[in-house]
Amino acid sequence: MISFNIPPFVGTELMHIETAIKNHRICGDGHFNKKCMAFIEELTGTRRCFLTTSCTHALEMSAILAGIQPGDEVIMPSYTFVSTADAFVLRGAVPVFVDIRPDTMNIDENLIEDAITEKTKAIVPVHYAGVGCEMDKITAIADKHKLFVIEDAAQAMSSKYKGKHLGTIGDFGSYSFHETKNYSMGEGGALLIKDEQFVESAEIIREKGTDRSKFFRGQVDKYRWVDFGSSYLPSELNAAYLWAQFEKINDIYDNRMRAWNRYNDAFKELQKKGALELPFIPEHCEHNAHMYYMKTDDLNTRTKLLDHLKAHDILSVFHYVPLHSAPAGLKYGRFSGTDRYTTKESERLFRLPMYYNISDDDIDKVIGTVYSFFD
Repeated sequence: MISFNIPPFVGTELMHIETAIKNHRICGDGHFNKKCMAFIEELTGTRRCFLTTSCTHALEMSAILAGIQPGDEVIMPSYTFVSTADAFVLRGAVPVFVDIRPDTMNIDENLIEDAITEKTKAIVPVHYAGVGCEMDKITAIADKHKLFVIEDAAQAMSSKYKGKHLGTIGDFGSYSFHETKNYSMGEGGALLIKDEQFVESAEIIREKGTDRSKFFRGQVDKYRWVDFGSSYLPSELNAAYLWAQFEKINDIYDNRMRAWNRYNDAFKELQKKGALELPFIPEHCEHNAHMYYMKTDDLNTRTKLLDHLKAHDILSVFHYVPLHSAPAGLKYGRFSGTDRYTTKESERLFRLPMYYNISDDDIDKVIGTVYSFFD
């Protein structure tokens, strides 16, 4: 069986985990946590980075820092993972879903302004498959209406929009280091902060509402409970695993890009014949080969193709069920405008096996099996 995903493993993870154990410091913000946060800050140029226990929690922290209150509205695409909405629903906000562009599967920037009301507090662009949303227009709309921009860049570490790292363009950005992502710590994420004014509040929220970070820096003689917060610090063992990935970040990027290009080159012939639609990457975007997806003509064809792949021991999957049609989406959110593309495109899209060090033989088998279906 060719797996859909295998978590990345570069070979030094166990050594780093053993080092953390021998240092007798396996809780949050130890040696490897700090190395990972500093690495992200240097790589992306963000003002400050905090490792978190998940991308979901990074989004939750963003919602708190943005002052999201019950009744506020937050604009986002419906074609996304539940965490994008959950982080704001937990604060009592209403997700306002906007249709997507059929080319990139990202939120349609031209429909955002029509969704803004007096209750709107933030825009949450989701960079699907590591391909950037049209951030120039989105930030211009946000500036005009005095809204926060909170980037859900869960799939987008190492991706860029006009030379800028995704996750660093809005007020806040979030990365995921789940086992399905390019760089992994099993479960984990990161919050990126653009403006210095939010850094101290983020430290307090992340440290259970205490000024513990100030205590460790010697700025106070004891730490106290100063505001509400939670525990968003990942274990040092997880951070040690992630640090091994960061040490090989260029190798992982190049390896995944090679696999992505191998797929893309092979399927161009099927696109010419009209059998499949391949991913679209705008010229001003640099993606990170997070996933390789294609689209069939319709849901029926996709179902048959996925069954065909499974019959040949290849695990291929479809992706999100649009949030606005899910039970919780109907309960907590609303759709702005017309669902012209979200549902239609979601029913056509499927994802091929894609992970670090997938073999050429496995890629060739996937390619050959897809071709055999259309033949």
